[in-house]
Amino acid sequence: MFDILVYLYETYYRPDACPDTAALTKKLSAVGFPEDEISEALTWLTGLALTSTEPSAAPLISAGFRVYAQQEIAALGTPAIGFIQFLESAGLLNALQREIVVERALVVNESPMPLDKLRIIVLMMLWSQGAEPDMLMFDELLLSDDDSIVRLLH
Repeated sequence: MFDILVYLYETYYRPDACPDTAALTKKLSAVGFPEDEISEALTWLTGLALTSTEPSAAPLISAGFRVYAQQEIAALGTPAIGFIQFLESAGLLNALQREIVVERALVVNESPMPLDKLRIIVLMMLWSQGAEPDMLMFDELLLSDDDSIVRLLH
């Protein structure tokens, strides 16, 4: 599924540039993605579109502290929660975006959530909102775990 999400991000500048579901399914199939992964990715994207367009009472800026439920901690894992908190404290995610990322990560049903996949979820959330990540965020989202170790040594 994540390979398809990356492909969509690289191929379509904005989500509204994507063809309709039937045409997109055919295109992804023609590129060589398996049908079950296509279905899973499109279902995940539909859920993302619903969370990104639903009106919400959540503030864009929050002075509060997010407390994660035990189920969220177990599903996300400490590294993923730490990464989300880093993005939020750096001002790269607002409270609403954080909640969308958490919700979309929990839907994946992979526990604990690997950081490389969480990075893709954040990137796709921004893509769905038509937001261009700034350079700091782009670096954070595209660095592999090995790259970040090297970067910390400098």
